[in-house]
Amino acid sequence: MGHEGDLPMHSHDPKELQRYLAAHVDGFGTLDGFEKFSDGQSNPTYRVTSGGTDYVLRAKPPGKLLKSAHAVDREFRVMQALAATDVRVPQVYHLSGDDTPLGTQFMVMEMVEGRIFWDPALPEIDREARGRVYDAMNGTLAALHNVVPDEVGLADYGKPGSYFARQLTRWSGQYQQTATAPLPDVDWLMRWLDEHMVTDDGASSIVHGDFRIDNMIFAPDREEVVALLDWELSTLGHPLADLAYQCMHWRLPHAGHFRGLGGVDRAATGLPDEDTYVTDYCARRGITRPDHWVFYVVFSYFRLLAILQGVLKRGLDGNASNPKDTGRLREIITLMAQDARALAEEG
Repeated sequence: MGHEGDLPMHSHDPKELQRYLAAHVDGFGTLDGFEKFSDGQSNPTYRVTSGGTDYVLRAKPPGKLLKSAHAVDREFRVMQALAATDVRVPQVYHLSGDDTPLGTQFMVMEMVEGRIFWDPALPEIDREARGRVYDAMNGTLAALHNVVPDEVGLADYGKPGSYFARQLTRWSGQYQQTATAPLPDVDWLMRWLDEHMVTDDGASSIVHGDFRIDNMIFAPDREEVVALLDWELSTLGHPLADLAYQCMHWRLPHAGHFRGLGGVDRAATGLPDEDTYVTDYCARRGITRPDHWVFYVVFSYFRLLAILQGVLKRGLDGNASNPKDTGRLREIITLMAQDARALAEEG
């Protein structure tokens, strides 16, 4: 699930938490371990041990939160709905209310064992296996977007139509609420996206919202996705949002806070280029290649930097899940805004 070792963010009485979990999670006995995973900025996540069984507890952070942010209830609902589909997700066991031993809402789910790849260049595996990892990701994304929301009880999981227009309004508002310093390039991006808004084509699916390689667990012995994690930003929306968001990550530098594939020789390392990845996805879904691809990628840059701005604000307020990383976020947000603007101006 990630690296461990950080101190818990949530103060709690272990005996009270043990009583709560034993009452709400089948088979839970004594609380033998409670350790925070160090990775992840948004919802603090803990490995909880009881006897010989490990669980994952994912909680809203403490403190004042933006409306609709840190929605562990939505994560729980979508994973519960996808359990019977071709999309591999952890089994979920319990969703709490807001009044809990941790002081915030949380969910408890299965601990899935396997490999997490933090570097999209996949230096730890051989060349042939790298291509299979990317193909598995591609197949997982197509499978998710092929799920019919009505058939899994998610018809009301998001609003229909005008996804990108609504998302631009949402993230522009959240960025403005959390802005800590003027950034003219971000203001320019918001105007550009509004002026170049794509026409709604009616396409709609369950979108993950944070689809990238380190939000997946792969089987220990084969290149197969055994769990897709971190559904906090999921909703009903346009499937190209997920595809462009993943491809946007791979345009980032292959160093620093976010490891992209910028500067990596994909052919030499056995990784598909962006065009091939998009083509394979479209073939799996039986759709034509998208027009206005630059818009979707620029939108992905803006949405991510708006999310990071919220993380920065929480860090400055003392409520970030991973506060040691917030020092570099201001620089990252500035550089992402510059890169996105350059991409938009190039067309």
